[in-house]
Amino acid sequence: MEKLKMLTPNLVMDNIEKIKQIFPDCITEHIGGGQTEVAVDFDKLRQQLSGSVIEGADERYQFTWPGKRQSIITANAPISKTLRPCREESVDFDNTENLYIEGDNLDVLKLLREDYLGKVKMIYIDPPYNTGNDFVYEDKFAKSTDDYIENSCQVDDDGNHLVANPESNGRFHTDWLNMIYPRIKIAKDLLSSDGVIFISIDDNEAENLKKICNEIFGEQSFVAVFPRLTTKSGKTPLTYMISHDYVLCYAKSRTDIFIGKDFVDDSYKYSDEFVETRGKYNLKQPLDCNSISYSSSLDYPIEHNGVTYYPGSDYKAYIERKKGNHLQKDYAWRWSKDLYEFGLNNGWIVFQNGRIYTKGYLKAAIEKGPDGKYCIIDRPKTRKMSTIDFISNDFSNDIAKKQLAAYKINAKFDYPKPVDLIKELIQSYYDKDALFMDFFSGSGTSAEAVLRANSEDGGKRKFIMIQLPESLDNQDYPTICQLAEERIRLAGKKILEEQKANQSDRTGNAQSKKLDVGFRVLKLDSSNMKDVYYKPSDVTNDLFAQTEDNIKADRTDEDLLFQVMLELAVPLSAKIRSEEISGRKLLVVDDNYLIACFDKDITDDVVTDIAKRKPQYFVMRDSSAVDDSVITNFETIFQTYSKDTVRKIL
Repeated sequence: MEKLKMLTPNLVMDNIEKIKQIFPDCITEHIGGGQTEVAVDFDKLRQQLSGSVIEGADERYQFTWPGKRQSIITANAPISKTLRPCREESVDFDNTENLYIEGDNLDVLKLLREDYLGKVKMIYIDPPYNTGNDFVYEDKFAKSTDDYIENSCQVDDDGNHLVANPESNGRFHTDWLNMIYPRIKIAKDLLSSDGVIFISIDDNEAENLKKICNEIFGEQSFVAVFPRLTTKSGKTPLTYMISHDYVLCYAKSRTDIFIGKDFVDDSYKYSDEFVETRGKYNLKQPLDCNSISYSSSLDYPIEHNGVTYYPGSDYKAYIERKKGNHLQKDYAWRWSKDLYEFGLNNGWIVFQNGRIYTKGYLKAAIEKGPDGKYCIIDRPKTRKMSTIDFISNDFSNDIAKKQLAAYKINAKFDYPKPVDLIKELIQSYYDKDALFMDFFSGSGTSAEAVLRANSEDGGKRKFIMIQLPESLDNQDYPTICQLAEERIRLAGKKILEEQKANQSDRTGNAQSKKLDVGFRVLKLDSSNMKDVYYKPSDVTNDLFAQTEDNIKADRTDEDLLFQVMLELAVPLSAKIRSEEISGRKLLVVDDNYLIACFDKDITDDVVTDIAKRKPQYFVMRDSSAVDDSVITNFETIFQTYSKDTVRKIL
């Protein structure tokens, strides 16, 4: 059986192997650290590329900064860390396909690289803007690869953490570039061939970010820059009020991945040939008005994404009308409450600039059928997302703060992103079953956006949220991760309640399937394995008896399983069940795709039972066999019943 490495791949060695496939004569060996190592003979490689090599002081176009070389090394260096499951903080752990991961996103991305290589369809991130007042991740770029690997096994303050980056810092841009470069470099590996990444940024680093993305993705992969309104009011010591930032978009390799969305064509007239089919709901118009006879049944509050709307946009006037103090023609909604609910769930409602509008479509209308229930006639027109779609207040930080406050979570975020911004980006992508990732996930807005998108259009999107558990000055939620997890729980509960209420009187496009609002919480930690597992040669005979078990004492079988899943590229959302055979515990992943047994005293009968199931992978501890005869018979048993099973040991 082959021994598991229990650390991430060394991408430098992978790159050397790629060179070997093309130029085998350029690969040699040398002595390094007292051992023979494979190396690249760059003199020979130069000869192979003699017509295209730029060296020394030769002029070239390049984007560089102090520490760039080390940041590239950091992105490629392996680590021996793991992700430990936390059932008690998760929601529907056994069934959900969503992940919430606590830890430094650089380490987490490295752990996920092999498991999710080319599997993520969309990434949205909102990294630190480097304003001089926020924080950036401080990475140890000056370490050698060996030191990095060794330190990554320790649980102490040597890991990555957040530090202030004031403008007075002489390395102001350099520190930010060194932070963001390796993370985006790894993110590209995770994206599928039809994948896309959206990055929020402002003027402080927009220029540098675009250069980084051009280098990593290629200039041909640039899609667009979307300006976004951040706030409509405020004070500033500057000459002009800066009220916008940007969302930068790059595609991995394809740009035919964006779909149209419903739009309103205001050119339709009441007198055309479609007036009877289209009905009175044809044009985009405010949902409220004061030009028809007042009806109390049409005067009701509407809550959407944490914001409450009233006819006429005046709460005090609404209260007076409900008391009976209204005019004969006064503010109310044009649509009844049940018609509004139907229109909302079928894409006929627009929330814009603090008001609610109805949409209109050619040859399309909402009508009541013979059963008295609403239905849609024909299909709407669509258009592609525009680069100026996000300049309305609907996508501002002001709205985002209200959305977060609606959950009554005691927390203050200066620059949260609104749910609708990320939801619009998500729904512009053609795949409704896409895997979505946010590795600067903050207050959990992206997770809520995924859940709401699925609720609206029946998609089966999954999310992976990654966030450093930075401390908050908050007694209820000591870390930002605890706050975000609570926000996702509350959002999921609210969405299910809304869905249940809507389904009671919906027909046509109603989505009756269960919505996945759960998430598995995983936490970055040092490896489950003791140092002896990685450096057995460093253990003396005197220490051998103390290190007979190479697994740390505080680690559970499920901890071990998740580190195994990472190495074997098994999705961390895979279904897991526990069984017993002859008193021995088995962990079965994805219906026998992977079977692990970490108990001791495993007998031939247990091995035979497992082999008969024909798993793709079987993993056990090297000290699990009850005696030497089990080890002797092990290969024979698997050759007899399941010769194709890949066997691994810890």
